[in-house]
Amino acid sequence: MASSITGPTTATVHLVRHGEVHNPEKVLYGRLPGYGLSELGHRMAAGIAEHFAARSDAGQPVHLLAASPLQRAQETVAPLAERLSLPVITEERVLEAENSFEGLSRVKQQLRNPRWWPLLVNPFRPSWGEPYTQQASRMLAAAKDLSGQAVAEHGDGAEVVVVSHQLPIWVTRLWAENRPLWHDPRRRECSLTSITSLHIGPRGVESVSYAEPNHELLKDATALPGA
Repeated sequence: MASSITGPTTATVHLVRHGEVHNPEKVLYGRLPGYGLSELGHRMAAGIAEHFAARSDAGQPVHLLAASPLQRAQETVAPLAERLSLPVITEERVLEAENSFEGLSRVKQQLRNPRWWPLLVNPFRPSWGEPYTQQASRMLAAAKDLSGQAVAEHGDGAEVVVVSHQLPIWVTRLWAENRPLWHDPRRRECSLTSITSLHIGPRGVESVSYAEPNHELLKDATALPGA
């Protein structure tokens, strides 16, 4: 892979998936504009703000905030930015993955149509969208730059929060854990407003941890495509 994270210092980059989206038509919205958080999604965003504020009060402050430019990511980071009085860097490299099925509703039913079958020939790349390697590469490049900036401004052990999207976060974790990037989407461990933390040291990403601060809210969430 072209991008990796190396350096003599340590930092942590917390990759946060956005909250639940208002999507009653169950559209695979991908990068489409106009998809903001549901009422539950806003509660999740508030919960993430409380989580990191509590860590800050305990001596583990966040030094830098960044988010995908998509509405759902910006709305998720907003309460945290307000709570910590930090500006938000809009980071294009942590955008949702490109997907040829973007805009379709009830995708599983749509895939019965032979017109879509040529896009399914290579699930390992995948053939219907942005290559997994490309997603991980851009995510890692963003993490490297943001962590480097945080360390330069705040010293060793700096922490960064980046609000992004399920698939790019998941393939970045797979890369960091030296696992194949192709996978069964049903087995992703990356719930709404979960935190996938990249712990960076002299050798690059040295470990990954995972947390679900809003675990109690997940039971009320609707499984939606395009998240």
